[in-house]
Amino acid sequence: MLRDYIGKRIAELRKKRKLSQVDLALKTGLDKGHIARIELGRYSVGVDTLQKIADALNVKIELIE
Repeated sequence: MLRDYIGKRIAELRKKRKLSQVDLALKTGLDKGHIARIELGRYSVGVDTLQKIADALNVKIELIE
C-alpha cells in the first residue's frame, strides 16, 4: 500500500538524519503521535503535511508518472 511505503520512507529518512519522532514533530509543528501514525502507515498524509515533513528532512517530494 502506498501509505505504508511513504511512512517507511519517512522513518528511514528521519533515522538517517538521527532525528527522533519528537525532533521531527518539533521541526514540522505536527504532533509526535501524528508522525508515528504516518510512519506506521495508519494515516494517509496530505500534500501539505508531506511538504512540511519533506522540508524538515531536507528532501524533495518526487512524483512518479
